Amino acid sequence: MDKKEMEEKIIEQYRQDENMMILVFAQWCVNNGLKPEELYHEAYPDQGSNKELEKTLELTVSKEESEPIPDTTVLNVLQLFENDDLAFIVNREVENRNKQEKD
Repeated sequence: MDKKEMEEKIIEQYRQDENMMILVFAQWCVNNGLKPEELYHEAYPDQGSNKELEKTLELTVSKEESEPIPDTTVLNVLQLFENDDLAFIVNREVENRNKQEKD
């Protein structure tokens, strides 16, 4: 494998991993009754719509069909891909949910 092939393979692997991160985020939102597009736009208001998120939404399933996704998992995955602004918004939603559950 030459250098160019190796670079292409690394880039493709990163894209696949990034798509998995988007799917984890989107499914977590569905599971928690949140709209992923709204949270994304709140975190990144200048970016407009996210085509990858829109495509990934088609892969999500209903809350009833999904396995639970722990809050820490989605936060860790977002931070791994340096989506700190989105992780901040997700964390706020977690805190709001926890506060409502206490009331």
